[in-house]
Amino acid sequence: MKKIVLMAIAAFAFTACQQSQPEAAHDSHEGHDHAAHAEAAPGQTVNAVASPDAPVMSFEQGLHNFGAIQQGESATHEFKFKNTGKTPLIITNATATCGCTVPEKPTAPIKPGETGVIKVVFNSAGKIGLQDKIITITSNANPSISEVHMIGDVKEVGSK
Repeated sequence: MKKIVLMAIAAFAFTACQQSQPEAAHDSHEGHDHAAHAEAAPGQTVNAVASPDAPVMSFEQGLHNFGAIQQGESATHEFKFKNTGKTPLIITNATATCGCTVPEKPTAPIKPGETGVIKVVFNSAGKIGLQDKIITITSNANPSISEVHMIGDVKEVGSK
């Protein structure tokens, strides 16, 4: 009896672990694009979009060091970029790692060859020490997600 129960459990576990692949995986790969994911350096993108005609967001600099500021001060920077792709660039979202950093994205599409800016304001109130604020930009670009960084050192009021 124990052998039958163990065999039933083993058979169930074996069939439960089997994963069927979607129909498309059995078809030829022609016409199928696959997104690639990788970690990226500041100002680079972190994943790919399928369309080769998609816009491409190219930043002048993906990292801005605002240096040392006193706690309570704000640091502002404009990350400049160019659409080096073949179709208009539409930025759908720009978010930061915390509420102390507020990115402002362009609302109008950026045509191929044109430039735009993402304005970022970091408020250091309540912060002390080294800061690395990551701004994530989502768009119709290839790749669809880009990151830029604002870094610096927030000094306690009265310290040098």
